[in-house]
Amino acid sequence: MRTVGVVSRGIRTPIIREGDDLATIVTESVLAASRETGFAFHDRDIVAVTESVVARSAGNYASVQDIAEDIHRKFDCEHLGVIFPITSRNRFAIVLRGIAMGVKKITLMLSYPTDEVGNHLFDEELLEDSGVNPYSDVLTEEQYRAAFGHAVHPFTGVDYVDYYKELIESCGCEAEVIFANRDEAILSYTRDVLCCDIHTRRRTQRRLMKAGARKALCLDEILTAPVNGSGYNEKYGLLGSNKSTEDKVKLFPRDCQSFVDALAEKMRAATGRNIECMIYGDGAFKDPVGKIWELADPVVSPACTPGLLGTPNELKIKYLADNDFSALSGEELRHAIADSIRDKDSDLKGNMASQGTTPRQLTDLIGSLCDLTSGSGDKGTPVVFIQGYFDNYSQE
Repeated sequence: MRTVGVVSRGIRTPIIREGDDLATIVTESVLAASRETGFAFHDRDIVAVTESVVARSAGNYASVQDIAEDIHRKFDCEHLGVIFPITSRNRFAIVLRGIAMGVKKITLMLSYPTDEVGNHLFDEELLEDSGVNPYSDVLTEEQYRAAFGHAVHPFTGVDYVDYYKELIESCGCEAEVIFANRDEAILSYTRDVLCCDIHTRRRTQRRLMKAGARKALCLDEILTAPVNGSGYNEKYGLLGSNKSTEDKVKLFPRDCQSFVDALAEKMRAATGRNIECMIYGDGAFKDPVGKIWELADPVVSPACTPGLLGTPNELKIKYLADNDFSALSGEELRHAIADSIRDKDSDLKGNMASQGTTPRQLTDLIGSLCDLTSGSGDKGTPVVFIQGYFDNYSQE
């Protein structure tokens, strides 16, 4: 029997710059890795490219001045409510600078004790003896400090309340910070609202408009078109952006499907195999220590080839071993399980032997594997090559 299953390799590439032919660079880098390490290509191998280099090669950037102009144009107000942002120097601080440059006053409403993706403003156990009800209570900055003090993030050492407030004020904008988990609470301060949550944004926007907001827009409605020749993203706007320089953001990539299709064609021409291709961003998993849910991008994968669509259709080997074939062992057990997998139905929904398998989209699973493989720092592997992902125990 085969002794190796899924293999995920980080592939080093040259440093990607604006204007580079990324599909060619990725193809050549994967081929070079094959020559160096001796792996062969097979149908349904996967080449995944991080969204960062896709956006970088396309030059999809915008300045804080561009953000400010779009905010001013779309809201045309002096006092803006900015609600439910994540607490992140990389993801949101640079965006907040642009927002602050577009208005005269911001009421910043932070959710507590955590933001949407699990970053803690303070230890949630402090709520137990505080007398504060996070489901209903709206706190001023003074009330928040009296109840929870000046907590800093355990990984970054930053007090995000002070950090965001000082950042807004440094842009010449008046800052007011409140704390609430009910979106409608912001309407007691201003009726113009920018919803900065990621995965719950449409619900927040809908509730605000129903409650009487004059205007409620989401981050995916800012920079949906060029401003002064800037980059943009017609579908996601500022969602998925992150810091490039002190006054510039890299936006989520555009034209993703065109890139994926071009890469798949180049890989097919170079290898003679049907290689699946995708773009990936943040993985979709939660850190058990820091409690952070990694997915700050709007989606894990903005584009993929058709073979990566759908969900897994797998049997649980331990269920078969402990139930259907509990009386067997050794080669007899191995053959019985392999035969069951080989003969499994094309749709196992509701089958008890599939319970415990991961009910997630393939692109979310594979994208998470890629994100963990490539990392987000200095590994220098913005491309991940995966083999054996679609193999199973029945295949020799």
